[in-house]
Amino acid sequence: MQRVRVEGLAAELQLPAGTGPFPAVIVLHEAVGLNADIRRIGRRFVDEGYAVLAPDLFSGGPRPLCIARTVTDAFRNGGRRTAARIGGLRDWLAGRPDVDGDRIGVVGFCMSGGSALAAGVAHRFAVSGVNYGQVPEDRSAVEGTCPVVASFGAEDRRLLPHAERLERWLTELGVDHDVRVYPGAGHGFVNRSVPAFVADRVPAAGYVEEAAEDAWRRMLAFFAERLHPAPGPAAPTPSAHAPEGGA
Repeated sequence: MQRVRVEGLAAELQLPAGTGPFPAVIVLHEAVGLNADIRRIGRRFVDEGYAVLAPDLFSGGPRPLCIARTVTDAFRNGGRRTAARIGGLRDWLAGRPDVDGDRIGVVGFCMSGGSALAAGVAHRFAVSGVNYGQVPEDRSAVEGTCPVVASFGAEDRRLLPHAERLERWLTELGVDHDVRVYPGAGHGFVNRSVPAFVADRVPAAGYVEEAAEDAWRRMLAFFAERLHPAPGPAAPTPSAHAPEGGA
């Protein structure tokens, strides 16, 4: 793992075995920040043959101010300001000799799910993954997006309208997509590090293994179909993806 600084942000770069050029995925953290769980998620993409860049979205200045700005952008502006910075991360990756600039995707969780969707509209990503993220009420904000794979929990009542809206917008726009809502799952069901301030306030928030593994299956298949990673070593079994350390 290499620590780099891109677009004024601290970030972590992981490369798969081999010489490349590799397809790449930008992995965007939820409101708890860049932590062991996001590194675990990044390694799962690395196991599949992708270069992975995981930025710390709270590192572009004084941390309290960065957190306030990023969270406000996510929930009031659909993550569009953050998406512009993510576009710069994509350009940096595309300029590397070990990355194929035509095969770059982005995936976001919670706060960053909407930013991943917004980045897929304006910044030449080949695919985006949206996990329980915000979806704009105006369909025009989604026009021109890349293919989208998205997962939501049925018990995540606040975001259920967003899942329905995303399915409707992408269908009407004729965008290739796979949107699924998981019964019995709530907010953050793919993440193993849902913070206490979320778990205490959002009913049914937290990791749900069966739903998480099916969401992973769909997401990896959707990304592979569009980014075509080279065959690599067999991916670890789900039990090998336990987080290292705490959140």
